[in-house]
Amino acid sequence: MNKTYFTDERFEQFIRSAFAEDIGDGDHSTLAAIPKDKKGKAELIIKEDGIIAGLELAKRIFQYYDYTLQVNLLLKDGQSVKEGDIGLTVEGKAASILTTERLVLNCMQRMSGIATHTHKLNQLIKHTKAKLLDTRKTTPNFRMMEKWAVSLGGGKNHRFALYDMIMLKDNHVDFAGGIPAAIIAAKNYLKARRLKLKIEIETRNLEEVQQVLEIGGVDFIMLDNMDCETMKKAVEMISGTCLTEASGGITEDTLAKVAECGVDYISVGALTHQVKSMDISLKAVRQVQETEA
Repeated sequence: MNKTYFTDERFEQFIRSAFAEDIGDGDHSTLAAIPKDKKGKAELIIKEDGIIAGLELAKRIFQYYDYTLQVNLLLKDGQSVKEGDIGLTVEGKAASILTTERLVLNCMQRMSGIATHTHKLNQLIKHTKAKLLDTRKTTPNFRMMEKWAVSLGGGKNHRFALYDMIMLKDNHVDFAGGIPAAIIAAKNYLKARRLKLKIEIETRNLEEVQQVLEIGGVDFIMLDNMDCETMKKAVEMISGTCLTEASGGITEDTLAKVAECGVDYISVGALTHQVKSMDISLKAVRQVQETEA
């Protein structure tokens, strides 16, 4: 996880926005049915095997809404879990637990699904040097959590957003007038603005790879939608002069073969945009006797 982007301010902004969306002018179900001084305790129950993610976020959510809630994390983010495991307990005002329940579950279910899928794919390429990368194919306003989940599953975070790297994709290249024009323009842009950003450029065939090598000055060459034979030739041509990233239509079935081509990274958008959420629930376990007047 690139900690530069994971700040207290960003977490608070997300949680505040999420509560505004979910609560509005009040959780009327809870307000109607639960006395404000009623106490309770609940357990987070894991209902399928996988990699747990979002426990630390859950604690932030609970205590952002009600700092008096006592949250006990029984597992660690990134840990393998089995059906029936208990991830955490939360104790305090029953109304606060009820109002925060769905936001906690929504975040943890999706994050755990992403971490679990990332871990599964990582196991398929562990015999190679290739590292799994995420993409910007994320849920709007939830990118930070999804990229966090990828890292918990053993993947690597690619650029966080448009502002932290220059990535010249096929449309950039075509609109710019070709590979040389796109790279030269990017270099001039960085120089004029005194920016230190890495440059990656997408290539679609060996001719474009050769053009990039002739111009030089890039950090990553993306090998997009190439078959394995072509990709192996591209890796040989590049010969370690910059890092390589395989991309485009890579599936669970083809992932290992792509990794065996010798690339440094493989980006898989499906890590975040085609994932099944983990089944997790929050259940009341007992009532706590009221101790306050």
